[in-house]
Amino acid sequence: MKLKSKILIIAGSDSSGGAGIQADIKTVTSLGSYAMTAITAVTSQNTKGVRSIASIPPREISKQIEFTSKDIKPDAVKIGMLHSEEVIKAVLKSLNKINVKKIILDPVMVAKGGTELIDKASIKILKSKLIKRVSLITPNIPEAEILTKIKISSSNDMVNAARILVSLGAKNVLIKGGHLKSKFMQDILLSKNEITNFKNKKINTKNTHGTGCTLSSAIATYYSCGKTLKKSCEMAIKYVNHSIGAGPNYGKGHGPINHLSTISINKKFR
Repeated sequence: MKLKSKILIIAGSDSSGGAGIQADIKTVTSLGSYAMTAITAVTSQNTKGVRSIASIPPREISKQIEFTSKDIKPDAVKIGMLHSEEVIKAVLKSLNKINVKKIILDPVMVAKGGTELIDKASIKILKSKLIKRVSLITPNIPEAEILTKIKISSSNDMVNAARILVSLGAKNVLIKGGHLKSKFMQDILLSKNEITNFKNKKINTKNTHGTGCTLSSAIATYYSCGKTLKKSCEMAIKYVNHSIGAGPNYGKGHGPINHLSTISINKKFR
């Protein structure tokens, strides 16, 4: 397989491999592109929760972004866990230096087990500065509620929240509807005043660890290859759903999905 594009991932590490940088690398690789990383934090976690978080100094995060990009220019950037105001400022400064236009932001705020991964000062600067700098922001419903300060309990509420985020400066918004109680998954994209509702049958499983990280990385990969943002979202949602359905059922809590669900092994390597 010839590599299609180059993606720089700015995110935290997940020791259990289901989310964060590990999920991002697996996703980008599975979809045929080349993954580079700037690690923002190292977490000790498993499918049942987060034990500890060790921050990487903002200066070191900037070095990772800039030194890597100086040698291998990314076609797109995916941003995940940014846990402090200083880290967000460092990332913003580095993004301006590397000058990549296609940027997907997954505003990681709470781990699947409930651990908070971002503080109030970070949320403030994310809302006031970072969302204006990116191509697309992909919050789930709890994250969208934090960012917009409204309660979301329906698809109409999701649209309203997306409009609020656009009014704050976001260019495009994809709100993920997995937290709604429904037989169907609804993910709503607000892009250039066009509303798209991606509707899929919900898969009944607890093994959904890392789906947000995976989705945003998949969108970044498809988008980096020249597909429209709308098509990139559509294909990424299909990839995530397929990976959930093929999940390995590992761990005693919220287990990982199967990022390799798109790969078939060449006969000579079997």
